[in-house]
Amino acid sequence: MQNIPVITRNLLLVNVLAYVACMLSGTDAYGGYVLNDTLGLHFFKASEFHLYQLFTYMFMHASLSHIFFNMFALWMFGCVVERVWGPKKFIFYYISCGVGAGLIQELAQFISIYSELSANDLTFSMVSPESFNGLTTVGASGAIYAILLAFGMIFPEERIFIFPLPIPIKAKWLVVGYAGIELFSAMSTTGDNVAHLAHLGGMLFGFLMIRYWQKHPGQDFRPGQGDQFFENLRNSWERRKQKSHTTTTDSRGQSSGNSHASDWEYNAQERAEQEEIDRILDKIRKSGYDSLTAEEKRKLFEQSSRR
Repeated sequence: MQNIPVITRNLLLVNVLAYVACMLSGTDAYGGYVLNDTLGLHFFKASEFHLYQLFTYMFMHASLSHIFFNMFALWMFGCVVERVWGPKKFIFYYISCGVGAGLIQELAQFISIYSELSANDLTFSMVSPESFNGLTTVGASGAIYAILLAFGMIFPEERIFIFPLPIPIKAKWLVVGYAGIELFSAMSTTGDNVAHLAHLGGMLFGFLMIRYWQKHPGQDFRPGQGDQFFENLRNSWERRKQKSHTTTTDSRGQSSGNSHASDWEYNAQERAEQEEIDRILDKIRKSGYDSLTAEEKRKLFEQSSRR
């Protein structure tokens, strides 16, 4: 857990603690957790709807498998995205996309219910608000899909192994594939009790937010400009440079000729690599992360993985 960035780590802990609280709260008459009835996102026409649910619903989950897969994806992709963006930008993006996914889900429910009522010559005023209380949405999936999108836009050429596929696929195609599956599932007439439009809503809000940051690089939140991430990179290189100056001595306390030669070669290589990283960081600060080549992005990614 110590190697997990602070925001990702805290999000994992909060979600797990919230799920434990759900289990301790017991179940209602329909088999759902009682706490989800309070903190889950209700349809806005329901009598139990509250605005705070747009924030709390993303920390609630319906089952152990539900939270496991969401938290696994958060750990897998959130760690990388937070290191690139920094904690402030990452938490803003995560919460905003989660709220956005909830709003899309509300809109989708409204259209669905309105169409059904119209087909029966009914209106919302003719239906009791209590009858909508069963429509509850829970889960971090909307925000998680937005994190997946961010990873795909930051590292589009990065190859990822996805079970059960036998070969790795590029991140950009993974994002497109997931979006296509969610769109197909949302358009399917068979109800599977999954908020597919909320997933797509999280990705939509994430895409619009990233595009806005790309077009306004002068804002506080700038793509690829995670100051903490790059500062940690620089500090890591400095520490390795200091270690490289330590010479190897023989049993008599004297430096051997071979050690001098190997140390000189090692130091020269370290200096060359540090100069390259410094050049990449300067390029990011001047032109933004998107100005990097695929090779430069790979070098940054590999260096962050060695920390």
